[in-house]
Amino acid sequence: MYKRQGQKGKNITARVQPCGRVVASVIYRPRPDPNVHLRSIRFATFTSIPHQGTTTTPKMALPSLDIWQWAFLILWLHRYVRFIVNTISHWVYKTVPIPANPSFTSKDVSVIIPTIHNNFEELRDSLQSILACQPAELILVTTVDKFQKLQYFSKSLEANNVSVYFAPIANKRIQVCEVIPKVKTPILVMADDDVTWPRTILPWLLAPFENAKIGGVGPCQRVKRVRDGTFAERAFNWLGAAYIERRNFEISATHGIDGGTSCMSGRTCAFRSEILQSPLFLDGFKTERWGQYQLNADDDNFVTRWLVANQWSTWIQYNRECEIETTLENNFKYLYQCSRWARSNWRSNYTSLVTERHVWLQQPWCVYALHIATFTSLSFAFDPLIIFLTLKATASWSAHHQMIAIIVQLVFMLISKVVKLVGLFIREPKDIGFLPVSILFGYFHGWIKLYALLTLRMTSWGSRADGDANDSHRMSPRARRSESITLPPGNHPGLVRYKDEVQADAPETFESSHHTSCSEKSSCALEIEPDPYPQSDDEYDEIFVDESNLDSSSDASYDSNDSHDDDDVFLSH
Repeated sequence: MYKRQGQKGKNITARVQPCGRVVASVIYRPRPDPNVHLRSIRFATFTSIPHQGTTTTPKMALPSLDIWQWAFLILWLHRYVRFIVNTISHWVYKTVPIPANPSFTSKDVSVIIPTIHNNFEELRDSLQSILACQPAELILVTTVDKFQKLQYFSKSLEANNVSVYFAPIANKRIQVCEVIPKVKTPILVMADDDVTWPRTILPWLLAPFENAKIGGVGPCQRVKRVRDGTFAERAFNWLGAAYIERRNFEISATHGIDGGTSCMSGRTCAFRSEILQSPLFLDGFKTERWGQYQLNADDDNFVTRWLVANQWSTWIQYNRECEIETTLENNFKYLYQCSRWARSNWRSNYTSLVTERHVWLQQPWCVYALHIATFTSLSFAFDPLIIFLTLKATASWSAHHQMIAIIVQLVFMLISKVVKLVGLFIREPKDIGFLPVSILFGYFHGWIKLYALLTLRMTSWGSRADGDANDSHRMSPRARRSESITLPPGNHPGLVRYKDEVQADAPETFESSHHTSCSEKSSCALEIEPDPYPQSDDEYDEIFVDESNLDSSSDASYDSNDSHDDDDVFLSH
């Protein structure tokens, strides 16, 4: 029996030993370098199980991409990250609701409308829609030659809160500066003469001002549609409507992320009166320059940058109750409008990024998604390039998978061109027929942007005959500063620049001889006492300039000193 059991044990041992050798060979076999083993598939792998008695941290290697794949990845992310993030931000954007007990009502609002229209009767519907909102005052300002006609027309509106003023030339900045100091309400609304307001706009436009940091509020917009007419008229009208819809999309998206925008539209925008009535603002508004030229175009861009420079926030009310209706050209003059807008974008975005630079810290998302995008978003160049890089990046793939990748990229590009227009298609589903027109015009618009870049000194409207009467004043050479000035005798405390520290730095004799009244967040208003030694008006009615020692070398010193003038204008709030 024992012999039989011993034989049985030998049989079990004979069976177990081979299994043990297999297990041991699996556990203790030499292990290959994972990077060598998996190099062919170009993916990261974790290192093998550590040897007994040692502890190591798992290591992961980056994917090995060739130069074409890196180029595709970088360009794709630069182009489409802003699209994806802006899309999410736009769809979750929320309008500020009307408070139960608002701090401001329509009686706290004055509306300023500069106009150079030849036929004022065409403004009746727009002005009546604004008067229906019951602002405290509607201020119209035109040119000298049209003043009497506009004054006569204003009486036909049968409203006792309409005032009419005039400026010497047809220039929006000069016209606006003529009447801004006359505003007596805490809120000032700048509007174009062709916009139509809904009756519900003012409570919504005033709601964000409950936040003391808000300096400007804008509505959303839509274009008055043309349903009759030729295909060309309806197509241009659609292009204008698509432009405004894309603008609504972008401005709401960026406000939802970092509260920024490239421009608060001058079609309608509300501001705190104290901001625009500041002597600093009025001076900068009238004397902005582009290079060596004084710039009197791009007024709404300047106001937007001023708010950013002085730490004021802005907001957009994106709802139907706060939606204005405007008109754009329905013919080839629309191309002139596009070129004018493109020039404004080039000039203003360059100023924001390079000259003033406030946006880099205050609005980092807008720097990437709006300002830098102006210099990089040319569809006619980008779209073919991204398809080319898709082909190169997938060169090692099979033909079938490469074709799928190209189709996916094309579909994604189409989606990116449609998403911003969803609001239009929801409102008018039959407008989907104009989508090919919009896509083709998007490629053509890239060439308009390049043309605008090469013609930055042009400021003409091009789209309206009455708009270019004084175009030479929109960008005119700045007069060279003199190196010395001679003032007439009398009580002159000195040349004072409007700065926040003007009162603190003033000498005691200066403070005692002047009455100073200051309000919070505004510059000091100085009331100079009468001169105890008055001179005749005709003798000292000008400032005498001594240019006897000026020569050609003074131009260089003027340019170098003048490059720092913006530091005096754009002071932190």
